[in-house]
Amino acid sequence: MSPKETSRTPGGGATRFGGAFTPGRIAMTAVAVLTLVFIFENSGEAGIRILIPEVSMPLYPALLATAVLGAGCGYFPAARRQK
Repeated sequence: MSPKETSRTPGGGATRFGGAFTPGRIAMTAVAVLTLVFIFENSGEAGIRILIPEVSMPLYPALLATAVLGAGCGYFPAARRQK
């Protein structure tokens, strides 16, 4: 039988949730929580220069936007690789 055709048994490492709590998912959840804590703890005003203009705004929206852009940049190559 191929590995795709074998069934998982409770003693074989499969959980009741279908492997929802893998070490990689737990680590990524911890990183996401720590990132959000870091972002919202840094709420002071900051001057941000985007090419020419300088914008004064709280730091957390800039950090949050950067985190979202970084997650998107990491997601799309991974999604293309799975096809």
